Amino acid sequence: MEIIGEICNIIYRNEVNSYTIAEFEIEEESTTVVGYLPFINVGDTLKLFGRFVEHKEYGMQFKIDTFEKLMPQTLGALERYLASGNIKGIGEALAKRIVKKFGDETIYVFQHEPKRLAEIKGISANKAEQISEDFIQNWEVWQIVGFLERFGIGAENAKKVFDLLGNNAIETIEANPYILIDVARGVDFKQIDKMALDLGISNDNEKRVTSGIKYGLIRSTYNGHACVLKANLIEFVINLLDVTSENVENGLITLKMKDEIVLEERDNEEYVYLDNFYHAEEEIAILIHRLQNAKNVKKIAHIESELKKVEKSSSIELSDKQKEAIKLVNENNVTIITGGPGTGKTTIIKTIIDIYEAKGKKVVLCAPTGRAAKRMTETTGKEASTLHRLLEIGKIDEDSLYKNSSNYEGAPIDGDLIIVDEMSMVDMFLMNYLLKCIYQGTKLILVGDEDQLASVGPGSVLKDLIHSEQIPTIHLDKIFRQAAKSKIILNAHRVNQGENFINDKGDELTEETKQDFFFIKESYQEKMLAQVISLCTGRLQNYGDYDFFKNMQVLSPTKKGILGTKELNKALQEKLNPNINNLPEKSSMGATYRIGDRVMQIKNNYDIYWEKENTDGKIEMGSGVFNGEIGTITQINEIEKQIEIRFDDEKVALYEFSDLDQIEHSYAITIHKSQRKRI
Repeated sequence: MEIIGEICNIIYRNEVNSYTIAEFEIEEESTTVVGYLPFINVGDTLKLFGRFVEHKEYGMQFKIDTFEKLMPQTLGALERYLASGNIKGIGEALAKRIVKKFGDETIYVFQHEPKRLAEIKGISANKAEQISEDFIQNWEVWQIVGFLERFGIGAENAKKVFDLLGNNAIETIEANPYILIDVARGVDFKQIDKMALDLGISNDNEKRVTSGIKYGLIRSTYNGHACVLKANLIEFVINLLDVTSENVENGLITLKMKDEIVLEERDNEEYVYLDNFYHAEEEIAILIHRLQNAKNVKKIAHIESELKKVEKSSSIELSDKQKEAIKLVNENNVTIITGGPGTGKTTIIKTIIDIYEAKGKKVVLCAPTGRAAKRMTETTGKEASTLHRLLEIGKIDEDSLYKNSSNYEGAPIDGDLIIVDEMSMVDMFLMNYLLKCIYQGTKLILVGDEDQLASVGPGSVLKDLIHSEQIPTIHLDKIFRQAAKSKIILNAHRVNQGENFINDKGDELTEETKQDFFFIKESYQEKMLAQVISLCTGRLQNYGDYDFFKNMQVLSPTKKGILGTKELNKALQEKLNPNINNLPEKSSMGATYRIGDRVMQIKNNYDIYWEKENTDGKIEMGSGVFNGEIGTITQINEIEKQIEIRFDDEKVALYEFSDLDQIEHSYAITIHKSQRKRI
């Protein structure tokens, strides 16, 4: 349906993507409207397309699918529009005089006879021309929304495209559709390519070939790669565009001349980087060396005696390796502490906190995911933050961070020591941004397990820093007695050492060793599937308070096959959440979603709006759900075509049926995805 009215108040607006909650006046009645409204301000008259939905907290709202901007329908609306600050140089008093003077001709005067505006006291000839230009520009800029919708680019990205391309965005895109590859992350290349070919661009056009090369490089970054082998890239582009290897080689030369890519030879192989990825790596090296070589102003004198004090007060006896790690932190501005589970990393962190806080130093704790930050808080007793929250990355458009990370200096972090846990999950752009936000002289301690999988994002920062041998690093390899009671920890280390699992009756186990690890061997996939289902549907309750929806997670190394996540999710859903009451369900992308299903967000979405009830009963509003966040489907509204998901941190978000490609079932997830699991 459509409604026509005027924006009379903006309640909330995300400045990055223009997601807006506003009061909308329709024939002397007002309603709340929600959706993406780029280039829209108080006083604008709009035709909104969408539908009314019932919000359980705020009542009836109009959910916007798209919109058209209209000329104000009455003189009163026109006066409010002019007085709202949309047009530079026009305030409330001047707006009243303009409308009183020209009445129904006001818009015609602005557009076609701007010199007549100088007839009004307070408007010079120059000012008349200027406010006329501002009026026309303000009026025309929103048209980019409708233009981009033709190519599947929604209103939420329209402002981003306009900010990058300016007033001539439409003309620029029509002249070179491939420019969208550079300005809108995630655009379907085939869609853009078809648009360009329809406009008459030849098969081997240089813009087409260079855009195909950049698209190939961008796609590789989605899989965590910072660069690709040149030979592999050439083969990909040949198959994508149906061009020759000579065309691709020429395209690479062109991009190199324009400084859009960097070619680097290593180990007799040639690699290709997008320019910003190469320079992000380069900046990390420069910044971390600069930080390391700064004056050690946070060093504590007589560290040996301080260690003894902490050991005495906490009744903890530190190992020689742990003491060495703490001394290494004291002697250096940047230190890496690495080791597998149970090797005492947390004890080192707690000791560092005690020593430095006793000397009046401020220690900042952070981790790349909510799950890791929460665990850090629980084990240290000190508040830890996610890196995204610490660096306020939620307020920054991720596309811009990836494409122009060199432009972000960041606000310096207020802390004497910054400890980053689970460093293996930190990608190159997050690391680069973190380093930009650290004062010279601050100590940076990077803690993690180099044997864990690399980050889901581009780069393998922790492992590369360790292997560079440029940063002081302590390797912890002793499993402490408490941790040694866990067969999970013992076997994790045995795997890294190339040894077999300890079995249930192994001589190396003590009576205290936890029965928390079971190795079940089956020769047939069908039998293994039956074992998994049995374990998830009650069998494990013989060994503890294990409830699938509270504290269990199935991991698989692959998505494919009977034991891949896709088939496991279907089988587990049928056993754990069958639709016996004939409740609403929705099929999408080969999956069927039901109320009660566990689901995971599979891509960063800074745009999606959410609400959360805080401990004081107040409603917190915000936007952004990130890759790896897990939640439960609480409602499926077939009329409004929406699914409500309550995430594990209690925020609630509504997903349109058309947005279900952003989630997938999480009864079973890949081992790689488990790194991104957040609480």
